[in-house]
Amino acid sequence: MNPTLIIPSRRQLFVGFFSIGLSGFGGVLPLAHRMLVQQRRWLSEEEFTELLGLGQILPGPNIVNMSIAIGARFHGVAGAGLAVAGLMLAPLVIVLGMAVLYDHYRNLPDVQGTLHGLASAAAGLLLAMVLRMGEKIERHPLALLMAMLTFIAVGILRWPLLPVLLLLGPVSIWLAHRRQRQGGERC
Repeated sequence: MNPTLIIPSRRQLFVGFFSIGLSGFGGVLPLAHRMLVQQRRWLSEEEFTELLGLGQILPGPNIVNMSIAIGARFHGVAGAGLAVAGLMLAPLVIVLGMAVLYDHYRNLPDVQGTLHGLASAAAGLLLAMVLRMGEKIERHPLALLMAMLTFIAVGILRWPLLPVLLLLGPVSIWLAHRRQRQGGERC
């Protein structure tokens, strides 16, 4: 672990993930990145990217998987439970309330326009996070090749994510280990 990073208390872990869950509409990954890496310095850019990769290959929402991994990393099973509880509490209450309102007012043009605007803003936030993370990732031809293959398979060819990950994940890990053994470098 990087010595310049901060280890949160259990209370800070709950409150931090509660703030992510409370402020994230349409996707919380950009907000989680900002809070975890830039504001509270619980993770480095590299650690965030590694945990995001782990969260993506596991079943379930990425941020929930990440919260479990981060909570467990700092405070074991109790930390994992606190992080998930903090993350999910506010959205659960808000979504239940919004579902009742949406069911009642969903046909109003203003409501539909608002939802379209929120989707655009969420896409912009996600793109900004991807670009920021891309600046920190090592530029190695094999890593770029694996990223491009994954993007082409899932984003362009619309192949199912799980088979693509089951194929490209082990290949990528094997290439990274092979490269480390050969030159002591990271991939």
